Amino acid sequence: EMDKMVDSVKEYGVMTPAIVRPRRDGGYEIVAGHRRCHASQRAGVDTMPCIVRDMDDDTAIILMVDSNCQREHILPSEKAKAYQMKLEAIRRKAGRPSKNNLSQVGTNFRADEVVAQGAGESRNQIQRYIRLNNLTPDLMQLVDDGRLKTTPAVELSYLTPEEQEEFLSYMEEEGCTPSLSQAQKLKAVSKDSVLTKDKIHEIMSARSPSVKPREPQLTIAVSKVERYFPKGFTSDQMQKLIVKLLENYYRSHQHDSR
Repeated sequence: EMDKMVDSVKEYGVMTPAIVRPRRDGGYEIVAGHRRCHASQRAGVDTMPCIVRDMDDDTAIILMVDSNCQREHILPSEKAKAYQMKLEAIRRKAGRPSKNNLSQVGTNFRADEVVAQGAGESRNQIQRYIRLNNLTPDLMQLVDDGRLKTTPAVELSYLTPEEQEEFLSYMEEEGCTPSLSQAQKLKAVSKDSVLTKDKIHEIMSARSPSVKPREPQLTIAVSKVERYFPKGFTSDQMQKLIVKLLENYYRSHQHDSR
């Protein structure tokens, strides 16, 4: 993606201005447009168009997060950090009175709802992403790599760092990942007591009573039996007739054996 952006900057320049704010000690700080700046540097371009705005730190954080979250590919860890930063910035701004004191923050104000509206996500989804910040770096990397699903990862985030490391070792030794149900059980044990390696093994190795063993399959190629059926018979019709003929054969065989 960066290579494509560099090629575009070389050919057309930066089409969308970056947003910057003045530094107290001179110069400017990029609020939105870091990737455009990097692409310009790689393209050998010395300047790029910018819009200069005066804004406080929290406003800059909110604008930066909104800009970065518009990218097509964002890692779960990036979303987790970005939503956390925006949530904290919104809370700080909400607790700060307006200049003319005409706007008061109601008791029902929820910063996560504001984040959710801006991101096009549900409030619960925002909370789940933010919760991922409690994962150890190694488990978070598994989420980014797609080896650990987000939903069970949220449940694992309630484990202590030591328990998370213990569970990571078990995952690597056994070559397994937890289901949502298993992750919830691990969380429950961690809440009530210490999650030991033996307890992890007990939870991860237990078979769910609702999961039935897969029945062995018998496969017969249609080409081997289609000549015995009327033309136009579907595979389902063939299967039903075969089962019916076998049932008749079984009953007849039982009768003859008597």
